[in-house]
This record gives sequence, structure tokens and C-alpha cells, in this order.
Amino acid sequence: MAADRKATTQWHGDLKTGSGTTSLDTSEATQPLPVSWSSRTEDPQGNTSPEELLAAAHASCFSMSLSKALSDNGNVPDSLETSAVATFSLEGGAHVSTMALTVRGNVPGIEEADFVKAAEAVKDGCPLSKAIAGNVEITVDAALA
Repeated sequence: MAADRKATTQWHGDLKTGSGTTSLDTSEATQPLPVSWSSRTEDPQGNTSPEELLAAAHASCFSMSLSKALSDNGNVPDSLETSAVATFSLEGGAHVSTMALTVRGNVPGIEEADFVKAAEAVKDGCPLSKAIAGNVEITVDAALA
């Protein structure tokens, strides 16, 4: 099974002073989101950035993958809250240097050590982690709520 998902960005102007919008074409889950260079390097002022969108994608992918891993071991989570921080760096050329995942789980019947072990395994195994592996340092801070 394969599934395509589409997003489109329209950009106007040069890099530093230009701006654009990114739309989630497949889901139409939100209105077009404003993007700009300054939202990557300064105060976002209501604009998003590729790094914020990557962090959102990684947080949701990680949560789904951890839910599956826990459920497969008989510990269906009541809730998982995952945040992701993508760090954009200009040192050595513009790139995402790190992705810091933080997850807090409400998972009946599991010991904290087993929850942390599952989160560590998923850190390297979820599809978005695999997509950025070798290019971005990924860390995870996992604990039961």
C-alpha cells in the first residue's frame, strides 16, 4: 500500500524579504499557512516555517508509532502527548541540526522503564525518524504522566 500526500507552497519575492503560503492540499485540514524567512530565524509573528511543519509531522508520526508499539505489547495508551523541537541552524550552511522529542504518556499497566524503552525504539523506527536519520540528531525524553 502506498499513499501520496500533497502540500503546495506559493512564494513571492526574494528569500530575505519575500513570503508565501503553504497549503495542505490532500487533507485541506487548515487554511493556507503563511511562511517567511524571518519565521525561520527570528520571531515567527504568526508565520510558520518548514522546521515547525517538520516538527509537527514528526510529533504526530512518533505518537502513532509509539501507540502501535505499546498496543502490540498489550499496553494500549490512554493518551500520549508528544512535542518536537526542530532546531534550524545556519552554522555550516542552513540545515536542521537536531530534533528533540518529548513524550508524556498515560499508559495503564506499564512500568516507566518499559515505556522509556518503547519510546527509544520508536525514536529510530518511526517513518519520519527514518526519513531524517543520518542528517539530524534525534533525541527523546520519555516519561509516564
